[in-house]
Amino acid sequence: MKLSIPELQHSERPIVMVTAYDYPGGKHAEAGGVDMILVGDSLGNVVLGYDSTAPVTLADMIHHGRAVRRGAPNTFLVVDMPFGTYHTGATDAMRNAVKIIQETGADAVKMEGATTEILQVVDNLTRNGIPVVGHVGLMPQTATAQGGLRAQGKDDESARLTVEGAAALEQAGAFSLVLEAIPARLAKLITERLTIPTIGIGAGVHCDGQVLVTHDLLGIYEGEQKKIAKRYAEVGQIAREAIEQYAQEVRARQFPARENSFVMKDDVLDKLY
Repeated sequence: MKLSIPELQHSERPIVMVTAYDYPGGKHAEAGGVDMILVGDSLGNVVLGYDSTAPVTLADMIHHGRAVRRGAPNTFLVVDMPFGTYHTGATDAMRNAVKIIQETGADAVKMEGATTEILQVVDNLTRNGIPVVGHVGLMPQTATAQGGLRAQGKDDESARLTVEGAAALEQAGAFSLVLEAIPARLAKLITERLTIPTIGIGAGVHCDGQVLVTHDLLGIYEGEQKKIAKRYAEVGQIAREAIEQYAQEVRARQFPARENSFVMKDDVLDKLY
């Protein structure tokens, strides 16, 4: 049964969240018993083959959000607002968030950052009934401005801004907060200071929950081991080996075998001849 926001906020056990991008991903996540699913704009890198999340469009997020919702109708669903959809003012952000909620069936949207402008957007959305998940630390949409895809909060200024941003997002109305790629002790400090749940990715064990990309935890891509992730399977290797075996059997005319083929009566074939 889908958890409500109050149930997530008062959960006595760590929140389990995964990022999924399609119908089978949603279906597997729900069957696996996760608490939340994030349709992340990381689909740009993971599924669409882009070098960053910047090219991902609102239409992309809606398309994939719909697919995940069909696969996971009974799990709390969060959809990322992609780059540019909440950066041009509260009116545009409201219009785009409403479109995501209406067209995907999502329960909440997520956005990165804690600038004054983004805090105003969070405040506006939440006051108008659209739940928001915040995001501080490493923010892939604006990683270039942060010096690249690297850990944040390791020096005085970066740590201070991360703590202040987290507190400001809670004050603006975010009901939960993703902490990405920050030191574990900084994440612990933030988690202790906030009343809303923190969900970590590369932020240590002291967060109120954890999120991983399904493709990372399943090992979909061989040879890619990220520091912030753990591989719980090697699905990529299994898939490659299966395709290699299929190719060998086709070339040796071992597939399809009789059990994979349909038959017809001799008299029907005789009439054709």
